[in-house]
Amino acid sequence: MERVYKTMRNAGALNIAAGITMVVLGVAAGVMTIITGAVLLKRKSEIIF
Repeated sequence: MERVYKTMRNAGALNIAAGITMVVLGVAAGVMTIITGAVLLKRKSEIIF
């Protein structure tokens, strides 16, 4: 029975670590998107098709 609890604990810890990683990467991607959009808006007069 103890082995099952250890396995569940490890799985829970892994899920928490994966969730934190996903949140951090999501925030980083969002910030990068906002910055890129701001740069494009700032330089829209320079864009010639």
